[in-house]
Amino acid sequence: MTPAAITLEAEGPTVTQHASTKDERLASPVTLVSILQGTDSTPAFSRGNTLPIAARPFGMAHWTLQSTPNTPWMFQPGQRRIQGFRSTHQLSPWLSDYGQATFLPICGAPNLDYGARATSYRPEDSVLSPHTMAIKLLRYGIDAELVPTERGALIHASYSKSETPGFVFDVPGDNPPMPEPDASQRIIHFRSTANSGGVPDDFACYYVLHFSEPWTALEHKDQKHYHTTHVSFADSVRSIDVRIATSFISFEQAERNLQIELGNKSAADLRAEAEKVWNDNLKRIEIEGATETQQRTFYSCLYRTLLFPRIWHEPDASGAMQHRSPYNGKVVPGVMYADHGYWDLYRAWYPMMTILFPERLGEILQAWVNAYQEGGWLPQFPCPGYRACMTGSLIDSLFGEAAVKGIKGFDMATAYEGLHKHATQPGNPDAGYGRRGIEEYLKLGYDPADKVDQAAAETVDAAYGDYCIAQVAKALGKNDDYTMFMKRSQNWRNIFDPSVNFFRGKKSDGSYLEPFNPIRWGDPYVEGSAYQHRYDAPHAMPELIEAMGGKDKVVAELEKSIKMFPDFDTGAYGAEIHEMAEMAAVDFGQYGHNNQPSHHILYVFTVAGRQDLTAHWTKRVMDELYTPDLFAGDEDTGSMAAWYILSSLGFYSLCPSKPEYMLGAPLFQRATVHLPNNKTLVVENAYKGGATIHTSLNGKPLSEGKVQHNELIAGGHLRFA
Repeated sequence: MTPAAITLEAEGPTVTQHASTKDERLASPVTLVSILQGTDSTPAFSRGNTLPIAARPFGMAHWTLQSTPNTPWMFQPGQRRIQGFRSTHQLSPWLSDYGQATFLPICGAPNLDYGARATSYRPEDSVLSPHTMAIKLLRYGIDAELVPTERGALIHASYSKSETPGFVFDVPGDNPPMPEPDASQRIIHFRSTANSGGVPDDFACYYVLHFSEPWTALEHKDQKHYHTTHVSFADSVRSIDVRIATSFISFEQAERNLQIELGNKSAADLRAEAEKVWNDNLKRIEIEGATETQQRTFYSCLYRTLLFPRIWHEPDASGAMQHRSPYNGKVVPGVMYADHGYWDLYRAWYPMMTILFPERLGEILQAWVNAYQEGGWLPQFPCPGYRACMTGSLIDSLFGEAAVKGIKGFDMATAYEGLHKHATQPGNPDAGYGRRGIEEYLKLGYDPADKVDQAAAETVDAAYGDYCIAQVAKALGKNDDYTMFMKRSQNWRNIFDPSVNFFRGKKSDGSYLEPFNPIRWGDPYVEGSAYQHRYDAPHAMPELIEAMGGKDKVVAELEKSIKMFPDFDTGAYGAEIHEMAEMAAVDFGQYGHNNQPSHHILYVFTVAGRQDLTAHWTKRVMDELYTPDLFAGDEDTGSMAAWYILSSLGFYSLCPSKPEYMLGAPLFQRATVHLPNNKTLVVENAYKGGATIHTSLNGKPLSEGKVQHNELIAGGHLRFA
């Protein structure tokens, strides 16, 4: 798709071919972003499992295109036909949507069913960008544009046919609340109560729609699983603006959001605002010496890292932030964020934020503290509230990293209360909080595979979590707790079997599960086999390497695993799940970059003294598994993209709760990172290959293949040669 294939006029889009110059694209990197990256996915094979999202960075309201209704896989690029613009809050298709609604300008009197009213469009002649989606609805002869705000959007429609102009919107559910029109004010209110869990009682997303023109008729129609309202206008109307605002608090709050964010601004004004906001964020990193494909891949990935977690707070009448708590249902003061999977994101996204956006990160961490105060437990996988998903309590890593890197803006003492609670007391993992198997873990020093599902993964996650909690205890001066948690962080040793050099499931009586097959997927592991979980002691990597026989042995094992055939045994799953298919589709052996447990593995080469091999294999991954169109597997709200951003700069946080980064080599000739407080880090790549990489920061050689966090954020010149 040409980044600017539609000319966007002040009053709305006019579909014409237009090609931006290279200089224009670099001046406005948002025009390099492909929001279609990763969208060509199915439940059986993921190339990202993403949606084409127009939104403000971290926006509460996301806007996408709906081509397929009543399924979490709501958009397929190859269908080239849409049923409407969809307001979505979907974190991942695996967790479905909530509070959604669909909107479409139409003309005439079509059948209002999703499929019957759908219209074709040409993606190549559209502008599909983070700050605007401008599309010619071919069936209806309508030029339509959606411009997002933080909590709403403006939809502009220009009508070219003589048929009666109209606008439809859909509220999901078998018996959803009826819309409430006010013709004198040209306003319609409605609530979407659709959800798949994780919401408080009486949950609703409140919508307010303000039309620029009076309507002549309203038609309501109950459909299967949704309700449609058709708004008709006078035949003389040739264009309309529909201003849409959302709230999770009330209609009154939605109206306040509309006035604050949309007011009487034109599409051009809002588009310019959104473009500036995106460019201000994307220009935190400027790259040089990259091909256009690399530029598009890089800025598409950076865009993906800036969508989640979504803002959940809204301004009250005085401008102070408040939110309806997903954890207790009350409207309370303070910030809140939602829709983040710590299991996916602790490895790369949170480390990236400590460098690029530490102020925003501090606010996000305070939101998780607020969640603890409102619900009594730190969440495992907030979507938008407590959801049971994946192993461990990897929120431990977020606060451990913040403690060692000096991130400000959150209540560390209260965070520690929550961390200590789930590490020492039984919670309810099935309800989305607490550690699974904590009673057995405290008794045995590991999770027994005959009593705890995915026990090997739970054990190593708990040991790493204990290390992270220890860092918070140390920062707070809780020395006894620090000693206790550091001792517990060695529990990875309790399930490491030196006879095979893998972590294994161990039963309550101390015996290992038999037989052992290192390519067998599933329980006692999660979404992988022993190979994908082989290096799951990031806080103790030198000790793990020693336990495996030393650096040379580990380097040989790493190379063997990457070069071997990507074979797998479906094991406990009993069928081929999509993660298996994606690993088998590429030639990286047992290195499953399509899923997060493998993401730190290539940097183990550096710990073992072979930074050059880290550089070699990470470059192959970036060159072969990332494009402007696809990812290697589920992108998962910025996790896959953040790996690319960090790795393209030549470093990665192998253990986020240590204030250091392992080095590889940069992808681009030069990158300028604009750090907070007006500091700058310039990354220069003069490495041309070979067994030795000389890395220096401000002329000082970096030893042991790593750089410290405080050195990076102080800025300067990081050079690879």
